[in-house]
Amino acid sequence: MVNLVKRSENRIDILELKNDSLSVTVTNLGCTVMKILTADKDGRFRDMVLGYDTIQEYQEHTGYLGAFVGRVANRIGGASFELNGKTYQLAKNSGPNAIHGGIEGFSNKVFSYTTGEDEIVFTYMSPDGEEGYPGELNVTVTYRLEADKFILQYEAHTDQDTILNFTNHSYFNLSGKPCGIGEHWLQTAADCFACVDENGLVTGEIRDVAGTPFDFRNGGKLGEHLQMEDEQLKIGHGFDHPFIFRDEKEKVKLYCEESGIEMIVETTLPQAQIYTANFLEPHKGKGGDIIDQRTAICVETQNMPDSIHKEENPTVILRAGDTYREMTSYRFHVIGNDLS
Repeated sequence: MVNLVKRSENRIDILELKNDSLSVTVTNLGCTVMKILTADKDGRFRDMVLGYDTIQEYQEHTGYLGAFVGRVANRIGGASFELNGKTYQLAKNSGPNAIHGGIEGFSNKVFSYTTGEDEIVFTYMSPDGEEGYPGELNVTVTYRLEADKFILQYEAHTDQDTILNFTNHSYFNLSGKPCGIGEHWLQTAADCFACVDENGLVTGEIRDVAGTPFDFRNGGKLGEHLQMEDEQLKIGHGFDHPFIFRDEKEKVKLYCEESGIEMIVETTLPQAQIYTANFLEPHKGKGGDIIDQRTAICVETQNMPDSIHKEENPTVILRAGDTYREMTSYRFHVIGNDLS
């Protein structure tokens, strides 16, 4: 069922999706995921994502905690791109590059919405030229619960050729609080990863994970991998890299022994930016708990960052008349054994 938690005069509302397994609190400001509550091994409900107690705090802080990110998630080199022979200039909001849709990306927009029995459908029309991007883009974001799965579906149409790369930027900590994630156990269906430069932009080099800290094919503790010697780990100050998936159903698994909770990520997208919150500045989150570096991990499913410059056939181009449609789901359940 869907409950209206709070309605404000400025059209920013807070809603709750709830069933017997999950309770997910969201707002139509940036389709932001504020809470994901699920039961731990003792039957006590814990909150799986970092965030804030008030809408004002989401507006005041950077970091994109829980936000729907677009038009283009991640970085675009040089904050410009060429499409159909025309060059488009974007805001430089990440060193020399553009990131996460610009100064006022989708994470800052107030979406319209409708509700169903077990879903919320958010919509937004991004006008031609918004943040420098071409085309009028009509966006639909659907959040739905199915048993122990939280499902995110994205759809978009444009009247001009444009580029897009949507993701959700939730910061997960399966202990239920912002604390060190070194004991979290991670497994990925990724044989390779994309290298990045000192500004976090993908270089175009794809490496095999074998023999590197990026090899989570058989699982491993994040803390142990973060302590390994590797130039890419130094450049990223931890993990902040695209992991490129094999064609398997379950793309990422994250497990916390202390709570007994495992999260399984499935997606139609080809990769995920695995980010260990390396650049979060210490500040207060929900209940006054301190959010800090490496107190969570993001699994940002998406297409290749800077695809417009790095791929021969860029996966981020949406042609006029075509439909963009992708899905990511997060399943939460309790398992009884230590996988580390």
